[in-house]
Amino acid sequence: MPQTVRTIQLGERTIILVGTAHISKESIEEAKETIRREQPQRVCVEIDMGRYQSIRQDSRWQDLDIIKVLKEGKGFLLLANLALAGFQKRLGANLGTKPGEEMLAAIQTAEELGVPWSPIDRDVQITLKRAWAKSNLWNKSKLLASLIESAFSREKLSEDDLEKLKEGTELEQMMNEMAKFLPSVKEVLIDERDRYLATKIFLCTEQNIVAVVGAGHMNGIELWLEKLARGEAAADVSDIESLPKSGWFAKSAGWLIPLLIVALIVIGFFRSGTQASLAMILRWVLLNGSLSALGATLCLAHPVTILASFALAPLATLNPLLAIGLFSAIIEAYFRKPTVRDAETLADDVMSIKGFYKNRITHILLVFFLSSIGGMIGNFIALPVLASRAIG
Repeated sequence: MPQTVRTIQLGERTIILVGTAHISKESIEEAKETIRREQPQRVCVEIDMGRYQSIRQDSRWQDLDIIKVLKEGKGFLLLANLALAGFQKRLGANLGTKPGEEMLAAIQTAEELGVPWSPIDRDVQITLKRAWAKSNLWNKSKLLASLIESAFSREKLSEDDLEKLKEGTELEQMMNEMAKFLPSVKEVLIDERDRYLATKIFLCTEQNIVAVVGAGHMNGIELWLEKLARGEAAADVSDIESLPKSGWFAKSAGWLIPLLIVALIVIGFFRSGTQASLAMILRWVLLNGSLSALGATLCLAHPVTILASFALAPLATLNPLLAIGLFSAIIEAYFRKPTVRDAETLADDVMSIKGFYKNRITHILLVFFLSSIGGMIGNFIALPVLASRAIG
C-alpha cells in the first residue's frame, strides 16, 4: 500500500486511513482507488456539513450579508475563511485542482458504490472561534498576520512538493514549527481535531471503514483510536464542541481602557484645572480619531466614511458595546453597496490585494478591521500621553 494509506486493526474492526493533501491530484485518485479496492461498509470524510455544502454550491457567497456578519461579531471568521479559501484556491489553480476536491471525490465514489458516508470533522466556525478565543493578544496578532500573509502569498507548489508534505518527516517539522509559533492555534487546529476525528470514526459501528483525512492528522488519529479501543479515553467530544468560557478579566477587559481614559482626564481636572483637562480630551480625540480615520483612508474608503471614523471613534471607545469599525463599515456600505457581481466574483477576488480592494464585500471588511485597529492603536498611544499630563 502507498505510504499515505494506513491500516489500523482494532480487534475485529479494520480502519483504513487515507492521508491526503487537499489540493493534490494524486490524493484524489488515491482516495477513489482505496474505496473501490477495499469496498468498506462506511466511508468517513474529514469535512463538516457546512463546508460540504459550501464546496458543492458555487453560489454560496451570493446570500452573504456583510453588515449582518459584522454585527454578529463574525468578521474575523469571515476574514479567516476568505484568506484560507483564497490561499488554497490559488495553490490548487497551479495544479489544476480545487480545495477539498479529494473529499468530494471520496463522497462521490462512496455514493456510486452504495456505501454510506459520514462527515467527521468539527464545524469550521467552532474551530476558528476556539482558536481565536484560546489565543492571547500577541498570538491573535500573529494569527491575523499569518492569515493576511497567506491571503496574498505568491507561493507555488508542485505535485512533488505536495507529496513530500505528506511524508512523516516533513509533516513533523511543520507541526513543530506551528507549535512554536502559535501553540494555542496548533492545539485547536491539529490536536483537538485529531481527537475529534478519531472519536467520530470510532463511534461508527461498521467493521470495515475507510477514513479520508488530511495527512497531517494520521498519526494523531491512530493514537486516539488506540486509546479509545483500550478504554483509556472516553468517546465524548462535547468539551471541544463549544467555546471556552471567558474569565472575569476577559469579560471586563473591554471596559478597562475607557475607564483608564476617563480616570486620567478626571485626575488632570483636579490637579491642573479645566483648561488642562480639555487639552487632554483634545489630544485623546485627535489621536484616537485620526488613527481610526487613517485606517479607513488606507482602505481607500469613501470621504464621508473617513470623516465619520474620525468623529465617531472617541464615542465608540467610551462604550465597548459600540464598535467604530462597525459604524465605518455601515457608512461605507451605504455609499458603496455590494452588488450581486461582488458576491459572484468573491472567491476569485480574495486571491489578490487588488481584488480585496476592488470587491465591495472585502472592501467593507477591510474598512471594518483597519478603522478598528487604528482606533485601538490610538488609544494605546493616548494612555501614556494622558498619564504624563495627569500625573506630571
